Amino acid sequence: KQAEKAVHQKKEKSKTKCRKARRRHINLVAEFNRRQRKNIWLETHIWHAKRFHMIKKWGYCLADRPTEKSYRACYRAMTNHCLLQDLSYYCCLELKGRENELLKQLARICSPDTGLTFETEFCLSGRFQGSLDLYRADRYPEDFLGPVTFIWKPGDVSENRQLWIWMHPALKQDILCELKAIFQCSEPEEICIPEPCTTLIQEENQTDIAVSLGKKRKKEDKEGEKDVPVKKIIGDGTRDPLQPYSWASPATGVVISDQTMEILRYRLIGPLSHSVLTETLKAAALQTV
Repeated sequence: KQAEKAVHQKKEKSKTKCRKARRRHINLVAEFNRRQRKNIWLETHIWHAKRFHMIKKWGYCLADRPTEKSYRACYRAMTNHCLLQDLSYYCCLELKGRENELLKQLARICSPDTGLTFETEFCLSGRFQGSLDLYRADRYPEDFLGPVTFIWKPGDVSENRQLWIWMHPALKQDILCELKAIFQCSEPEEICIPEPCTTLIQEENQTDIAVSLGKKRKKEDKEGEKDVPVKKIIGDGTRDPLQPYSWASPATGVVISDQTMEILRYRLIGPLSHSVLTETLKAAALQTV
């Protein structure tokens, strides 16, 4: 009886994967996807999770306050060096269309009495980022929507322009509805169809089948190259994955796209911020056809 009990316990323990197996890239991706079904992680989530107290807000898992060990380090970096903040949870709406049509309708949801507008000259060129307060169409000074920041894509010499508007996730739905209303965007241009999230058990089964057939442990594509699984972010914290993420207007020709979690955003604070950027970013060689 004791021998049978020992054999039974040994079989149960063998089901638990060792740390090396759990840390395989294919298993990590599946585990990350499973844990993001309710709250989306930012790209810097693991770094923050080790140094900050995390909270769940607006559909994201965000860093709230630093732990006692990292508080002084963050303050020292901000005052003497460079501190980077991940603002990727801020929502980004992209507008594409003719410049005169964009400015005509956007003028209805802001006012020069509050400061900058979308048609301010140095902002319209795309050289600087602007910030302003949005209101419901033709309702200023009533029906305040919230503050936003914006930047035009520079270098456009044609009539077609591209504009990015950034806002807090709590304001996104109201601002998006107002933009779709003033530009008459009712037709969804593209609908996001999420791929099924592969679970850890399914990944393990696929690996076991491949090994049993005598193939390599790593999956391969049709050309025989190694197929590295890509981290899948299904939707974001402010949008259901089955909802459309781009809307077009047949009347105005304007296209509104939800670029939340597609365009990442970081903020650098500190006296050495510019030096960090110049050392990190390298200009690509100019290619001519």
